[in-house]
Amino acid sequence: MRRVQNAATLGLVLLGPLLAVATFLVLGPLDQGRGTQLSLRLVLLADLVYVLLLAALVLQRVARMIAARRAKSAGSRLHLRLTGVFALMALLPTVTVAVFAVLTINIGLETWFSERVRNVVGASLSAAEAYEQEHRLGLTQDAQALANYLDVSRRAVFIMNDGELRRILSQGQSQIQRGLREAYVIDGTGEIRARGESSYLFDFERPNAEQIAEAGAEGVAVIADWDNNEFRALIPLHSFVDRYLYVSREVDGGILNLLDKTQETAKFYQQQESERGRQLFDFALLYLGFAVLLILAATWLGLWFAERLSRPVGSLTGAAQRVGSGDLDVQVIEDEGDDEIAMLGRYFNQMTRQLKAQRQTLVDNTRQIERRQRLFDSVLSSVTSGVVGLDEAGKITFVNRSAEKLLGAQDIQRSVPIHVAVPEFGAIFERLRDSGAETVQDEVKVSREGQLENLLVRVATRRRQDDSLEGFVVAFDDVTDLVSAQRMAAWGDVARRIAHEIKNPLTPIQLSAERIKRKFSTRVGDQADSLAQLTDVIVRQTNDLRRIVDEFSKFARMPEPERKPEDVVDLLRGVVLLQESGQPDVHFVTDLPDAGLGTEVDATMIGQALTNLIKNAGEAIESRQESGVEAGFVPEIRISCISEGGKAEIRIADNGIGLPEDRARLFEPYVTTRDKGTGLGLPIVKKIIEEHGGSLTLVDAPQFDGASHTGAMAVIRLPLSDVRQMPRDILEETV
Repeated sequence: MRRVQNAATLGLVLLGPLLAVATFLVLGPLDQGRGTQLSLRLVLLADLVYVLLLAALVLQRVARMIAARRAKSAGSRLHLRLTGVFALMALLPTVTVAVFAVLTINIGLETWFSERVRNVVGASLSAAEAYEQEHRLGLTQDAQALANYLDVSRRAVFIMNDGELRRILSQGQSQIQRGLREAYVIDGTGEIRARGESSYLFDFERPNAEQIAEAGAEGVAVIADWDNNEFRALIPLHSFVDRYLYVSREVDGGILNLLDKTQETAKFYQQQESERGRQLFDFALLYLGFAVLLILAATWLGLWFAERLSRPVGSLTGAAQRVGSGDLDVQVIEDEGDDEIAMLGRYFNQMTRQLKAQRQTLVDNTRQIERRQRLFDSVLSSVTSGVVGLDEAGKITFVNRSAEKLLGAQDIQRSVPIHVAVPEFGAIFERLRDSGAETVQDEVKVSREGQLENLLVRVATRRRQDDSLEGFVVAFDDVTDLVSAQRMAAWGDVARRIAHEIKNPLTPIQLSAERIKRKFSTRVGDQADSLAQLTDVIVRQTNDLRRIVDEFSKFARMPEPERKPEDVVDLLRGVVLLQESGQPDVHFVTDLPDAGLGTEVDATMIGQALTNLIKNAGEAIESRQESGVEAGFVPEIRISCISEGGKAEIRIADNGIGLPEDRARLFEPYVTTRDKGTGLGLPIVKKIIEEHGGSLTLVDAPQFDGASHTGAMAVIRLPLSDVRQMPRDILEETV
């Protein structure tokens, strides 16, 4: 199809010059008669059809090109520019030739119709006319003289016959100095009545009726016969009836024919001079017609060539845009040939195929890397240890979930130095860099969200295959519970030893003091009261030591709980009721469910733990009141219980003094915030709850209504049994 279009385009382009040549031949060398009129009409009609067809095609192509440019299609701008350049290249020579042609023709016309040429033509015409006038006047004078001679001779005699007339005619003819070739006397019909000397019938040229009438009207009629080299004159004879003198004189017909041609030439010259502007217009119009033919042909050729150049470029541009958007399956049509445009298409297709193969390779490699990365991330995300990757400069490049959780920062910024993101790790990192060792390990205390945590931090270097430094890895674990367990174990061992060593002598000491009181109170006389007081102090302090030893014994050797089906809500409600009676100044707010929450626990131990926690909440309120509170302060303890995730969650919140910064150590023995506390209550409570498979955490309580201070809240979670959340009557029957 493209070959057919190319052939049609070249045919239309070649048809233009052919029609121009045909038009020139018909108007010029071949214009020899009427037979060429039909050819001229056919050629002009073909020119008109060609111009209209080519103009329509050019306008259609220009409209399509403008529409493509407005649509901003690929290659439209280049197509428009190439078309403009080709059209300008076609117009510039045409306009230049037109200007010089008009100037040349105008100069030629000025030369042809100059004053000198005009004078020459006028002088030639005047000379020719003078020569003719001289012959005309001489013939007229001689004819008039002969006619007068005949008239005088006729009036001299009364009667004159034709023979006498012939004699007189011959005499008068001989008397003419310049001579007359022939002399006749004719009547009004042109019949000869008398002949002069050397006047023969075979030389006689009868005048026609118009010439005879002219002679009768004008008095003389001069008849030119250049073909016979004669000049004739016809004059009426007034002394004769219906008689005319008809004479001729021999002249040079060639010269007189030149006179006619000179007159025709002069008239043609004057006509051309008067029509010089029209001739210039006709030439310009003819040139414009030829120029339109050639310009349209050149424009069509330029449009075809511009499209042939811009179409592959536009296709490449559109394909390049699709390649830029990620479509590497695009291919352009490869033109046949070995020119640069065809080679460019082949090279582009080769490039897209190579890019597609390379992208596929990269995609496969990327998928493999992503699989490895996901495996790496899943491994690092599943481990409980926190891992932080650092580059050579010590800036963070990777953080796993455990690290964010342990450090209490969900959005640790990347590309931030480790000593800025986690200042506690800065000293260990600097120690590793300064020492040049491969690994450094140390325990660090980190305070996050009000909790002091113990982290075991290990910093190691990462090396490339060439043993150059690639970066660092910081791995750390939360050993807070481990440290606490170690301390608890140590305190338990200490408690057992103290209970064993102290409890044994307490009973003899108490018994000895009571015996001294009974035996020596009667002997000391007036010192009996002092003795009683001293022995009472010994007994009282012995009881206090016994109570402390009992607490040590409980902490060191917690009895095995006797699990039975119980209702957590009932246990909690009973403990609250006792504490409301024991702490009448505190306002208790409870939010307990109507349905029971069944679990298997030791009711005595769980009751003891709950009682201890509520008692601690009341003591925290007392501590705040002792340190001073704002006016209108209302002591308040809020107790709630819900079922969540198969566990009973009990919350005991107060608006007391709150929690210290190092909350992790609150569960260690002998750590207390009260002056009168032993520091064994919370460790025992936690141990009881953990023995039942639950958990105990201390957090900041939500601010109570209208309060700005934050108290403490204990959160206890106990596992529920299969009879949990059943109605109370059914639960009681089950129990």
